[in-house]
Amino acid sequence: MAPQPVPRPSLSRAPLSRARQMDGWLDMVVWLVAVWLSVILPGLYLGNLKDSQDRELLAQFNITHILSIHDTAQPVLEDMTYLCVSAADHSKQNLMQYFKDSIIFIHESRLRGGCCLVHCVAGVSRSVTLVVAYLMTVAGRGWVDCLAAVRAVRPCAGPNLGFLRQLDEYENFELAQYRTWWTERYGKNPLNDQEEIEGLLARKSQDNSNAVATSITSPMATSTT
Repeated sequence: MAPQPVPRPSLSRAPLSRARQMDGWLDMVVWLVAVWLSVILPGLYLGNLKDSQDRELLAQFNITHILSIHDTAQPVLEDMTYLCVSAADHSKQNLMQYFKDSIIFIHESRLRGGCCLVHCVAGVSRSVTLVVAYLMTVAGRGWVDCLAAVRAVRPCAGPNLGFLRQLDEYENFELAQYRTWWTERYGKNPLNDQEEIEGLLARKSQDNSNAVATSITSPMATSTT
């Protein structure tokens, strides 16, 4: 059975103040949940700053390319191919300007048989935004589905509200043009990205169903009289 559509969240400006109030809480928990390297697609990984400097971990996953996006991004390991983007995790930071270069870097590393790690500091907001934009471009799907696919393997993924608005703008005003450019540049995609993303969405849908079932059967959810 095909995965159910992911509900589309509201991107109105009203929740922004609440989002800012949550920043401190998120900062405290991010390092507790974003402590593993996540496989998004074959040859595409999401991780944090520590992951990007762990030679043993990088060798274990055959990482050859690193897309580093944070305030002081710069090459660290001599034997890696880097794309470094200096950007803050701030709602007013423009990440759309980096989408095209990021898409090219990720895709060409995969086409050449390499493995690309995309990371920021925690692997939650900036790096996730670039990966979601990449998935949107190669699969022609909206940002809600692509973020859900990422969350299937990286539940902590959570771009800030400003980045979500940029992904929404990308979907509504830029994606069709980028898809045309991408197809003209690379032709038919030899990678099974569509199937991989559908599999992630099915997994996310199943996880949600299991969570609902658990909440219904949990003793804590049973009302008392």
